[in-house]
Amino acid sequence: MRVSVKFSSAITAGLFAGAIALATPLAAQQTEAPAAPSVDAPVAPAAPEAPGAEPENPAPTTDAETLSANPNAAPSAVAPETAPMETSVDPDSAPAAPAPQDALARALEFLETGGPAIWAITALSVITVALILWKIWRLSLAGAWSRKPSAEAVALWEQGHAAAALKRLENRRGLRSRLTRTALKARMRMDDASAREETARVARRLLADQSAGLRALELIATIAPLLGLLGTVLGMIAAFQALQEAGNRADPALLAGGIWEALLTTAAGMAVAIPASAALTWFESVIDAVRADMEDLAARIFVADRPKGAARDLDLAAE
Repeated sequence: MRVSVKFSSAITAGLFAGAIALATPLAAQQTEAPAAPSVDAPVAPAAPEAPGAEPENPAPTTDAETLSANPNAAPSAVAPETAPMETSVDPDSAPAAPAPQDALARALEFLETGGPAIWAITALSVITVALILWKIWRLSLAGAWSRKPSAEAVALWEQGHAAAALKRLENRRGLRSRLTRTALKARMRMDDASAREETARVARRLLADQSAGLRALELIATIAPLLGLLGTVLGMIAAFQALQEAGNRADPALLAGGIWEALLTTAAGMAVAIPASAALTWFESVIDAVRADMEDLAARIFVADRPKGAARDLDLAAE
């Protein structure tokens, strides 16, 4: 009886020791930290498959997978490394490069950005170009740069050749030639006082005809910068109103965009006023030179002695 009890106690103690020895490595494997992911050989987790089914795409076998043969081993915590996806771009769906805008489209965009003031400045620019071309054409037809015929006619008059002087100015349409011919005829047929008045009258009329259009250029040179400044002020007001409506969400880019758009009108106004002012100054200098030449020619005609038989020569030249 005692032997059986001792024998059963020994068997129980042996089974208990064997259970402890078996449970110790299992607990150690469960509490072990997951291994760091391997860069050289990433492992992709396999999806669960039906019993007896073979995987279609088996993953490559690594050293870490040999541990999975142990049923007591924990599953690997290594995350699978995904291969970079290749994206193909369809040439038909890709956005095409913006085509370059022509000058007309850019001009229209500039006009829309500048507002109403820029339209007025554009109209002034067209008028300015037309006036400049028209004045150049008028001055060319009037012989504003032709001095030789009148100077030669006055020289002949001073030498006493009245008929030759009038012959030199025949069919001449220049300003100096017309005044010289008028002064010669008045000097031959009228007294000095009346001849001077007639010469001055014709000179004023000729110069007044060539002064046409200069006031318009002067007005454009004056109001074009003012229109540009007005457009800038209106644009600044609109920009600050938009900034106020934005409140705390105000974007400095919004204010900067409004400012540079407003400044376009100032630049446009100056771009129109500068050529207009330069052309006005040039035309005035040309007319002043013509006026000075007229005064010099008239003075030389009245200072020189009247040739003998001047009236008779004048009648012969008229015939």
